[in-house]
Amino acid sequence: MAENTFTPMFGLGDPNEAYAQYFIGSSYLNPLTSVAECGVGMSNVTFEPGCRNNWHVHHADKGGGQILICTDGRGWYQEWGKDPQELTPGAVVVIPAGVKHWHGAARDSWFSHIAFEAPGENCANEWLEPVADEQYPA
Repeated sequence: MAENTFTPMFGLGDPNEAYAQYFIGSSYLNPLTSVAECGVGMSNVTFEPGCRNNWHVHHADKGGGQILICTDGRGWYQEWGKDPQELTPGAVVVIPAGVKHWHGAARDSWFSHIAFEAPGENCANEWLEPVADEQYPA
């Protein structure tokens, strides 16, 4: 893990151990709200430099998907079959249900975003293969 002098706007949180198997590198999770509390779960997710999650899909029978609000550092987002897009503070990414994608930090920067799953019916995440080094932006 890289030395952490990074202080995200919404707090670093704890090591993201529950989902570590779906990430290359270390990430941190700071829950901001819960579904039980207000109907929408939102968390600040922080990625060390070079950390990214696996390709994944947010499924839903109706509605659903994911929204990312970038708050700190610099990162990447990519949909399957499309070029990666750079993420910087203030960027908002709306990911419809059923879209295969990944997101994470740039190789040389810590990165944080607020992530939440859009409400929907029968929502479920499907974790897929890791992002290969060849796919990860230089």
